[in-house]
Amino acid sequence: MTKSDLINDKILQELTRDGRISNLDLASRVGLSPSACLRRVQDLERRGVILGYRAVIDPSARGIGFIAYITVGLSVHTKTAQAAFEKAVSITPEVRECHNITGTVEYILRVEATDLAAYKHFHTEVLGTLPQVNAITSYVVMSSPKDERA
Repeated sequence: MTKSDLINDKILQELTRDGRISNLDLASRVGLSPSACLRRVQDLERRGVILGYRAVIDPSARGIGFIAYITVGLSVHTKTAQAAFEKAVSITPEVRECHNITGTVEYILRVEATDLAAYKHFHTEVLGTLPQVNAITSYVVMSSPKDERA
């Protein structure tokens, strides 16, 4: 790894911690002049390494009291079935993340609901009614000692 790569890694690390950091403070933390730091950040953005900046939001402040990860197995393993499932979950507000994975099931979802009753409604009346869905397994989040999602 070159020194240049190490500096870019430091920039990315700092921006991950605080995406609103000023260029002056960022430059100071990574040991660059402000102009050199700004050029590097702009280059990282231009190359698509930095895709965007997001706010980290406390789910409980939004009334979210129930979070679960759900594995979903499809009944038919075709591109059409996958596309239909992905389209359905993309418009479902409870689904905050959807990942196509390898293994015994096709998808893992991160779902947020206000409470257990709202989750049950989502599980039964939304996810459970999709014709592509064959198997659903829920993993309820009890705490998150480490969560680096932005």
